Amino acid sequence: MNANPNVEHLLRTLAPRVLGTTARRFRDFGLAEDATQEALIAAAIQWPRDGVPASPLAWLVRAAHRRMIDILRTQEARSRREAVVAVAADAAAPEVDDEQRARNEDILGLLFMCIHPALSMSSAIALTLRAVGGLTTAEIASVFLVPESTMAQRISRAKATIRASGVPFTPLEPSRVPPLDAVLNVLYLIFNEGYTASTGSQLQRPDLTQEAIRIARLLRDALPASPDVSGLLALMLLTDARRNARTGPRGELVPLDEQDRSRWDRGRIEEGAALIELSLQRGRPGFYAVLAAIAAVHDQAPSTEATDWPQICALYDVLERIAPSPTVKLNRAVAIAMVRGPEHGLAILDALSDDRRLASHHRLPAVRAHFLAMRGDYPQAAEAFAHAATLTRSTPERDYLLLKAARLRGGST
Repeated sequence: MNANPNVEHLLRTLAPRVLGTTARRFRDFGLAEDATQEALIAAAIQWPRDGVPASPLAWLVRAAHRRMIDILRTQEARSRREAVVAVAADAAAPEVDDEQRARNEDILGLLFMCIHPALSMSSAIALTLRAVGGLTTAEIASVFLVPESTMAQRISRAKATIRASGVPFTPLEPSRVPPLDAVLNVLYLIFNEGYTASTGSQLQRPDLTQEAIRIARLLRDALPASPDVSGLLALMLLTDARRNARTGPRGELVPLDEQDRSRWDRGRIEEGAALIELSLQRGRPGFYAVLAAIAAVHDQAPSTEATDWPQICALYDVLERIAPSPTVKLNRAVAIAMVRGPEHGLAILDALSDDRRLASHHRLPAVRAHFLAMRGDYPQAAEAFAHAATLTRSTPERDYLLLKAARLRGGST
């Protein structure tokens, strides 16, 4: 898009809403995305020149709907769609107040359509990141560590599968809600990509984290009795509360132990803590509730040294029982090292070194470097930090790791 940064940000924010509204009205996901993209391109050209309209969302919806009508009229099966076209052509584009009522259903409907039973989990996640999260194909390819061309084919196949399924795009119905674990997993991935971007010059993408939080709130409104939904929303809020303190004045990464905790968002911490208490009261804690409890311990501590690390160890023990994974083991190693010393943490890392899922991830050598520095082995720590820097595609993370290596080589910790 040839838009200025402000217009581009606005279009990225509105794109999922336009797609949701268009897909709901015309009941064709693939064509709705095509029409939405053309509307966004038109806006990117016209708005910088003519000014942003008073109702950007209504402008985009009208443009997408007009394009849908043109597309449908040129289809060979036009006769079967004439009724839909006629209804859509007669319907005025929604005003802002009217759109607010349907917007929640549109976004949730779009989310649930992307988590389609005919799709593999990886395809469902990719499609949701594209349609709901607003990521580009290149950004999604980076998340999955595959070439952009491979991801483009995967997304195209996913859209074709949904189109061929004939599943209508309708408002939220309990009988059509996909497995909740899949929905929550997708939202968590969108949030994580926003909180720590996997590639690029910016550490964070607040537009993605805020969109994930917004959708999680909508999902909780739709499923208020679900402790897992409350747990995920709590985790997002407690994590996002640190956002303002995670970068310095030049966008550089500031690690947790060096952050100015007075800049943390206390309102989000209080809201997240209340949600996690509610979630834990409703039964056995799930994956997101335990992660949220860990985040709450960090957020409520006045400093790294004063953090209740034994409690965090205990929570990771629970997490390893209910949802074992290499990432959980790696994070647990950090907590154990803080309680028992770096040698105990290094022993856990040695057991993880052969895990292929962590072999190419920068966090494994970065954590090892941290433990080596804790025990005073600065030359090896510097080497490990430098190696970790070669594995990340994030410029702020790479710069931070290289700076750590340089300081250790210079005799400073």
